[in-house]
Amino acid sequence: MPAFRPGWRGGGVALVLSLVLSSSLVPSIALGVAETVEPMAAPKSLPWMKDAQASLEVELTAKYGPAERLRAARGLAQVASLWKAADGDAAAFSAFVRKGYAGDAKTRDALFSRMEFAVESLEGHMLEVSRDFQKQAQLDLGEVYPFDEVMAGWDPGAHVRDDWFQNKLAFTVLLNFPLTTLTERLEKGDGWTRREWAEARLAERFGKRIPADVSLAMANAQADAEAYIADYNVWMHHLVDAKGNRLFPPKMRLLSHWNLRDELKADYQDPKTALAKQRTIQKVMERIVDQTIPAQVINSPNVDWNPFTNEVTLAAVNDSGAPAPVGLAPSNAPEPDTRYAVWLKDFQAYRKADPYSPAAPTHIARKFDEERQIPEARLNAMLETVLTSPLVPRVAKLIEKRLGRPLEPFDIWYPGFRAQGPLAGAQLDEVVRKKYPTPAAYQKDIPTLLRKLGFPPDKADAIAARIVVDPARGSGHAMGAARRGDDAHLRTRVAKDGMDYKGFNIAVHEMGHNVEQVLSLNFIDHPLLAGVPNTAFTEALAFVFQNQDLELLGLGKPDENARTMEALNAFWMTYEIAGVSLIDNAVWHYMYDHPEATPAELKQATLKASREVWNRYYAPVLGKKDVTFLAVYSHMVNSFLYLADYAIGHLIAFQVEGQMEKAGSIGPEFVRIATQGRVTPDLWMRTATGKPVGPEALLAATAEALAKVEKK
Repeated sequence: MPAFRPGWRGGGVALVLSLVLSSSLVPSIALGVAETVEPMAAPKSLPWMKDAQASLEVELTAKYGPAERLRAARGLAQVASLWKAADGDAAAFSAFVRKGYAGDAKTRDALFSRMEFAVESLEGHMLEVSRDFQKQAQLDLGEVYPFDEVMAGWDPGAHVRDDWFQNKLAFTVLLNFPLTTLTERLEKGDGWTRREWAEARLAERFGKRIPADVSLAMANAQADAEAYIADYNVWMHHLVDAKGNRLFPPKMRLLSHWNLRDELKADYQDPKTALAKQRTIQKVMERIVDQTIPAQVINSPNVDWNPFTNEVTLAAVNDSGAPAPVGLAPSNAPEPDTRYAVWLKDFQAYRKADPYSPAAPTHIARKFDEERQIPEARLNAMLETVLTSPLVPRVAKLIEKRLGRPLEPFDIWYPGFRAQGPLAGAQLDEVVRKKYPTPAAYQKDIPTLLRKLGFPPDKADAIAARIVVDPARGSGHAMGAARRGDDAHLRTRVAKDGMDYKGFNIAVHEMGHNVEQVLSLNFIDHPLLAGVPNTAFTEALAFVFQNQDLELLGLGKPDENARTMEALNAFWMTYEIAGVSLIDNAVWHYMYDHPEATPAELKQATLKASREVWNRYYAPVLGKKDVTFLAVYSHMVNSFLYLADYAIGHLIAFQVEGQMEKAGSIGPEFVRIATQGRVTPDLWMRTATGKPVGPEALLAATAEALAKVEKK
């Protein structure tokens, strides 16, 4: 799941900043998508502004010296670009500039330190308030009432941006510190001081003037999408075949898509039942995507369902302990395209910010240039390098040999390269349940887990003291703090009989997020630089933890063969999620090209994108054409262009793990790497590993691993 960070800058508890459209999707995936999106027109300058700027530039240069001319000119232009008539006339503008310009180092230092302290305090407390208001909706604490959903959708920071522009604090920042473009950061950032990076991150918080009602609309869309996804469960014991057989055990309730996918992976451990179960799960996923899933079966144990025929009958067994509603009439009436209605609502809400973001005029643009700091063209090129690699058919052939049968579409989630340890699935579940019967038991064990990963005892204790474990309503996520002194929160799903292995695997992943969050906030020189370059990096660091889950349970330590298998596993996972990312990107391009689309039209566009991506990259090795189930990822509906961060995260994780292997221990290197802060991706990676971000390390390791395995 995504790692959440503070976001009063854009609404609610959001994923770090948003980001610049560089190119279209994959060229041959035709959705009627334009190759570029024309920027919306920036607000027109006030008629007196140009003369006022010129006059004030001369005045400030005369007062503070010629060395200040360029800095003054830039600051004046930044303020002018967002100054509205309501902010004041020419006289008011001039008075503000004369009063607010920090023309000497002492004053500028004072302004910077005051703002760094104030911003940390504000963002931190806004996050804490948001977290408290979302508590009932996000945590497994009982029934969620309509008022809980309203509380979860409220953004306490919605008016902060407006307030800071009205009282001119935002303008003061823009007058004195530079707004930088992605091009500037990429070309010049390597030579910046830490203070210059912190100044850039301070200024960018005020680079847009998004109205409070728009911020609130985005927060509401986020909350509604979260609520929809969090309760999208399938009661698996109530899936039946033509003979009424039940393949899955009682009380198994799986959240789409995470738990469905993870159950499909776990089923490989029992060859006798695997195919029947996996084909069933694939069909469930397809019906979720094309919305032929009966509405009555969603999160309901009161009916039985045959996913292949779509027949719905009254449940013949009761495994929930609750009586079925009186007079329930079984129906296979489909979910009425709700998935796509929610997705469209997300788009319409986030699109409202476009006119207020002239430099990055779409959510796509903001996601890539401002948040990821990787141009879309470059990211797509990295994904295509993996998807079209000649290594793909070789790995697929190896999987086919290991399975002893032709590959099927769901084998895109083949997990067999991962070290399984000495225990089977049910045995693993038992070990984990005994060890972690409650969220509190997992929290108590975090210091020990960190020591096992090589963190020095004092550092392990300090980090663990800043992590709180909560029972998640959904599959789980990691919510970082934004103020030193506050805690990061690890949300994970724990059943009444304890945490199972799937839950532990997810919890370890989220713990990786939390450790990065704690380190990059509490152990860094400038809180304005807290975090990592983009969410792909926090995913990468979380993958580092997740890959050690069996070792953390005391069930095996990686040897040379395990490292060989891990390379193949990382490659296959990256291959899978790369295509999912392209589908996600394609659908957002479609929505921008068709802003008036209906949910039914969006569904058809999504199905088309899914088929085209599948047929181009997957059908040649997995056989069947026109498969659509990759669009089942819930992130598409509730995380808004997040999925590519997983794909890039796998590449980054492999580079980072290689560095940690060279160093001989995860802990100390994790601390060094995670405390660089939010600089550009390549600068961060070069400091961490000596190389820029890219697929080369993964591809080289995969080729080496294949050479070893193919010799056997």
